[in-house]
Amino acid sequence: MFSLTEVVEDWDDIHCKACTPQPSAVTLLSPGSPCEYLPDRIWQLRYELVPRLRPADYMQRLQQGWRRFGYAMFRPECPSCRMCQSLRVPVATFHPNATQRRAWKRNQLEVTARVGAPSVSLDRLDLWERFHRHGHESKGWPAEAEGDPGMMLQNPFRTEEWTYYLGNRLIAVAYVDALPEALSAIYCYYDPAEGARSLGTFNILSILAAARERGLPHVYLGYYVAGCRSLEYKRNFRPNEVLRPDGTWVAFTAL
Repeated sequence: MFSLTEVVEDWDDIHCKACTPQPSAVTLLSPGSPCEYLPDRIWQLRYELVPRLRPADYMQRLQQGWRRFGYAMFRPECPSCRMCQSLRVPVATFHPNATQRRAWKRNQLEVTARVGAPSVSLDRLDLWERFHRHGHESKGWPAEAEGDPGMMLQNPFRTEEWTYYLGNRLIAVAYVDALPEALSAIYCYYDPAEGARSLGTFNILSILAAARERGLPHVYLGYYVAGCRSLEYKRNFRPNEVLRPDGTWVAFTAL
């Protein structure tokens, strides 16, 4: 059974029901622009900026297809495209495939995972820069990475930072929202020199294992976009579900 080295404080406030009312959110729709996932299409995002956001309230929004980055919640409202599909994995029925089992076996005994609060350090900054440089060279990402790990420090509620070490060397960092009914993967970056370890896959497997230990029914992986190389991997964690435009979650059948 997977076990994390927990170095976090008490997370009971995630399940707190006695919280103060939230201020009104600021809502805006971005102008149409070339899609970062499918460049031949136009995308628009609906944003809500919420100074205070309770985990239980965000849980409801997540179930409706919203995501968040810092204090900004967002979801696509593109004029003529519905390719972004929210994807989640039911923890109880998840079954790793052969490739995922190999990634788990390769890392389980050698890589140490720790959970704490988001922070910034020289090794994190170096890892972030090398990860995004590799993305530019191999996947055509923008040459300059937007921001740095410091963007992950400001959150409306406690966010977990998962760090992965090989010996004393930092090789991956991931950010996870711990919610009343799910874990939600926010972002992960890792050492491109450790490509053989499939650290992105190992991170998701670790999140699924932790969700099982915590008794949570789902892990949310964000948007799946067919045709986007950086996002298509999410369909490989099966069985999984996607959110339909009518607001219902259904089994995903794409190959």
